[in-house]
Amino acid sequence: MPQHIGIVACSAEGAALCYRTICTEGAQWLGPYAHPEVSMHSHSLADYVRCLERGDWRGVGELMLSSAHKLASAGADFLICPDNTLHQSLPHIERQSPLRWLHIAEVVASRAAARGFRRVGLTGTRWLVESGVYPEKLIAHGLECVRPKAAERAEIDRIIMEELVCGVFRPEAVASFQRAIGRMKEAGCDAVVLGCTEIPLIVNDANSPLPTLDSTRLLARAALRQAVQGSAAQG
Repeated sequence: MPQHIGIVACSAEGAALCYRTICTEGAQWLGPYAHPEVSMHSHSLADYVRCLERGDWRGVGELMLSSAHKLASAGADFLICPDNTLHQSLPHIERQSPLRWLHIAEVVASRAAARGFRRVGLTGTRWLVESGVYPEKLIAHGLECVRPKAAERAEIDRIIMEELVCGVFRPEAVASFQRAIGRMKEAGCDAVVLGCTEIPLIVNDANSPLPTLDSTRLLARAALRQAVQGSAAQG
């Protein structure tokens, strides 16, 4: 039997895309209509935002850990969090966690290296872009990380927090991302990380000036591989 995937959710849109990807692409591994068992737990997004706005990363971690324990009780074998920003708190809780986690930035960095990219742009919330979550993982794989300029960061953050997490998708938002990614291309980037799990809902390879690294779907696919191949290895 495949392993049971536990999803520690934050925003509804990113978590839903991750869950949907696991369920729809599971058939490629397991046959028609099939996918691994999946459980999801989410605290209110407002609880997370309150912690983020006061820089309380331990508070963020406690919320994640609370979800982790609930998912372990539900029978999950390992955990994923389809929210890039929250990974800044993962070091605070990994030792206390009842289950192991797949790290979204490690999954993305590994894929970027496998595709031969060398200089990667980063998009996401201001909390993510200003953190070491992606630079650390990308550098470990021999890749450079390029952040948006200050004004671009502010606008991208506004779009994510005021529109995308609320299920609002506007052409103007797409245009803003295209301008920021286009500048990264001019700066020598050969790919861009969609480092907020809602960004793939409006940006993809078809409308991006650079090849995209879709953190949401890459994490979902890594979870599928772990669920199927990890189970086989244990067997």
